Amino acid sequence: MKKRIMTGDRPTGKLHLGHYVGSLKDRVALQDEYDQFVMLADVQALTDNFENPQKVRDNIKEVALDYLSVGIDPTKTTIYIQSQIPQTAELTIYFLNLVTLARLERNPTVKEEMKQKGFGSEVPVGFLAYPISQAADILILKANLVPVGEDQRPMVEQTREIARKFNLLYGGDLPAGRQVFPEPEIKVGAVARLVGTDGNSKMSKSLGNTINLSDSEEEVEKKVMGMYTDPKRIHPTDPGTVEGNPVFIYLDAFGTDADQEQVNKFKESYRKGQIGDVEVKKYLVEVLNKFLDPIRARRAEFEKNPELVEEILKEGTKKARGEAEKTMIEVKKAMKLNYFD
Repeated sequence: MKKRIMTGDRPTGKLHLGHYVGSLKDRVALQDEYDQFVMLADVQALTDNFENPQKVRDNIKEVALDYLSVGIDPTKTTIYIQSQIPQTAELTIYFLNLVTLARLERNPTVKEEMKQKGFGSEVPVGFLAYPISQAADILILKANLVPVGEDQRPMVEQTREIARKFNLLYGGDLPAGRQVFPEPEIKVGAVARLVGTDGNSKMSKSLGNTINLSDSEEEVEKKVMGMYTDPKRIHPTDPGTVEGNPVFIYLDAFGTDADQEQVNKFKESYRKGQIGDVEVKKYLVEVLNKFLDPIRARRAEFEKNPELVEEILKEGTKKARGEAEKTMIEVKKAMKLNYFD
């Protein structure tokens, strides 16, 4: 049997280039080799959008279209909606007993997101505890591999801890070598974290520094021409810094092999002060639009057929729910909660 992948995204807005290099590219590449499940994490999105559920609902369709447009194939990958798998909520309740408050507060991803959102001491319990819910999402499908961006590594590490503790506590009656849950491996994309157009260390919907996979040619041009570059460079004749410069990071990430010679020439000229930011940015616009054109075309085709997209989500959710039901039978047996078997 194929090993299983489980991954997903919060439907709080359209997906962007950071999502692509962080995990979407790997999902497309691995869907032939693995039994892959991709989740639209609407429950998780509500942890900091609880006052605006319509926003989350509207973005289910947008993110599903992003998945399909980048090449995630519904005949190879199961795409499903988190809130429609009630077994995950039950497993989350059991997992809550396996994690301390202090451990949740030490999670670096949670700490950083709390800081960004300004929660302070008023953090909702659902938000603070979402690493536990995320562990339930991953483990209820018994995932062996989780492709994520670098910022999500601590979340999967916590999932591994929970799986280990559950197996230790409740796996004693299983045959030797068998465990209820695997400890999933982590796969970080080739570009672990894509910087934002503003030079921020992370491209993020909440920071408004993204280039979306669905952006038009005009939107891409506008965002690229306004990109942060080398702040110390005042004139085009000033020697510039290539390392850490978002424009060159994007050229390296999205340029093809055929672009590499030109990119290397730009880098050399930039360091010597022989080329301006505008010229390099114009080339980046060409590179990004060439990369996005086939994605835009596939999206347009799926947008013409919303009934097909809905059917893909219905069938995927039905399949995921069936897998979750099987896991919960094992969980309840291991925890001695199978009273009527």
